[in-house]
Amino acid sequence: MHLHSRALLHFDVIRRCGSIREAARQLHLSSSALNRQLLELESEIGSPLFERLPAGLQLTPVGEILSRHVISVVQDAQRMTSELDALKGMRRGEVDVLTVESVTADFMPRVLQQMAALYPGVRVRVRIAGWADASAQVAQGQADVAICFVRQRMEELRQIAVGQFKLGAIVAPGHPLAGRQRVTLNECMAHPLVLPTPDFALRDELKPVLAAQGAHTRVVLETGSFELMRRLAVQGTGLAFVNRVGIENELRQGTLLHLPLEPQVMFHLGVYVRAVRTLPPAVDALIQLAAAEVERRALEEV
Repeated sequence: MHLHSRALLHFDVIRRCGSIREAARQLHLSSSALNRQLLELESEIGSPLFERLPAGLQLTPVGEILSRHVISVVQDAQRMTSELDALKGMRRGEVDVLTVESVTADFMPRVLQQMAALYPGVRVRVRIAGWADASAQVAQGQADVAICFVRQRMEELRQIAVGQFKLGAIVAPGHPLAGRQRVTLNECMAHPLVLPTPDFALRDELKPVLAAQGAHTRVVLETGSFELMRRLAVQGTGLAFVNRVGIENELRQGTLLHLPLEPQVMFHLGVYVRAVRTLPPAVDALIQLAAAEVERRALEEV
């Protein structure tokens, strides 16, 4: 079987788009030409690669096998290009990072500042995503690195570094709990709350207490925005639950207080890459800087 490299690359774009029309648009081809190419590839392999569903294209088991091969081929080609550039002293490359919103407040700017100083020719792309989406995209080769608070480890990912961070209530200096060193969840429930939406890992920790309090809980806002939770806590509108990552500036300025929960609840911030991948120099450089930042901040939590 002799699979043409262009056909494989086009298959990869179709896989990522889930639509022949959108893939054709990105490739600057007609839909009919791209579909014909896909049919030829399926004929050569001897099996359908996609199920044609009303919601879009979905990989068949054979398509999944080919997809894993193509991801490895594409990433190996990117790594080879980066290594050749490094040998030439060009220090070029690209890194695609997925991370949660709180990490972009202070953590990522520090990592990116170091990256830009050491490797000015490397282009970094940072996108916001939750752990489920970030881990899936890295596992599927659609991003290079995930820096997230982890709910559950995935076998497809390799952990580069991880740090533990205390969950706590954040309040403005004038809040009734402001004088406390630690607080319990039950004590927090007596005050207006700003809660994350259920897709946040944090909600799993809060479920039992929220269920027990029932109608007595005063929820001012439920949001998927870390920034909005932080701002409302600063204003004194409500109490929110976060760790120290993402509120560093407010803690330094004294506009927020972080009161660790009792009993202690820890969240794990990790740096992850695809397990079976040999990393290009640019990706390896960024994850080493990110890992060092995770470890530095974790030591401050002790």
